[in-house]
Amino acid sequence: MISLRDIFKKQTGFLRGLKLSYIVNNLLNASKLRHNRELYKKYGLQKSIFSPVGSHDFPIHSVEIPWLDRPGAQEALQQHPDFQKFDAVTQQQLLHFIENGYLILRNFYTNEEVDRLNGEVDKILAEKKTDFNYTGRKVMDAFRFSEVIDRNFFRNERLLELLNFIMGRKVKPFQTINFIEGSEQRAHSDSIHMTTEPQGYLIASWTALEDCHEGNGPLFYYPGSHRLPYITCEDYDSGNTALTLGQNSNRRYEDKVAEVISKNNFKKEFFHAKKGDVLLWHANLLHGGSPITQKGATRKSMVSHYFCEGVICFHEISQRPALMQ
Repeated sequence: MISLRDIFKKQTGFLRGLKLSYIVNNLLNASKLRHNRELYKKYGLQKSIFSPVGSHDFPIHSVEIPWLDRPGAQEALQQHPDFQKFDAVTQQQLLHFIENGYLILRNFYTNEEVDRLNGEVDKILAEKKTDFNYTGRKVMDAFRFSEVIDRNFFRNERLLELLNFIMGRKVKPFQTINFIEGSEQRAHSDSIHMTTEPQGYLIASWTALEDCHEGNGPLFYYPGSHRLPYITCEDYDSGNTALTLGQNSNRRYEDKVAEVISKNNFKKEFFHAKKGDVLLWHANLLHGGSPITQKGATRKSMVSHYFCEGVICFHEISQRPALMQ
């Protein structure tokens, strides 16, 4: 017998456009939403934890922003006692993060470690433990099927220690996305897909699982764009109604981002990463994937997203609260 949960996982584009579909899914995942009761009280949100939630529910955003987003962050960083625990290169990258919205950890993983991760991804795909999602490009949450991916990469102790320091509070591993080919995704901010209240309490890591070059669709980003106001569904014509989600909301959002980039004259930079390099980026950094110009080229990589403890987490476009394990 097919359960409602199975039906929801295989839902059509029509069902994905109905807010009721997500409410049903929320009810089926009640245990992953109960933590929101106290958080909703804390931030004055008078809604059911199963209801749609979006930035429009917070007309005045909390001033409780991450410490490295506050005025005087560079001085506060350099005076922090734990700052001296990092090597000189990492210290410079942390200062770079404040100004540019990202930092680079060269050779964070060895070739052998990366080869093992790639082998794990190949294995779980071959064994049909998971598959590419509806986009045809993303393998979602491979860590659920591999202890190696989960322990050595997603919950890597060195990485988590650094993320906790950057965010100023403990992070909660949320999801992984593995790519075989480049995403070719237009410029966007992760904060539209993994939104928090207060704003900014999300951080991402991107690991190069092979060398990246001009032909295989390297990652690009716009340094300094993380300092822009967060773009939400309130800032463009999302097409949302009380009952449905806008059919082309994501495309309209990306159009709005392109407009903002042009208006602010941001300079695009490319990350020609080497195998084992890790990039960390701010929740609001505008970034994307370049077109693949070399036919058949792969660009194996893994993205991991981390929410912080003690904040409300949701998906701005679909208006659904994040399901937390």
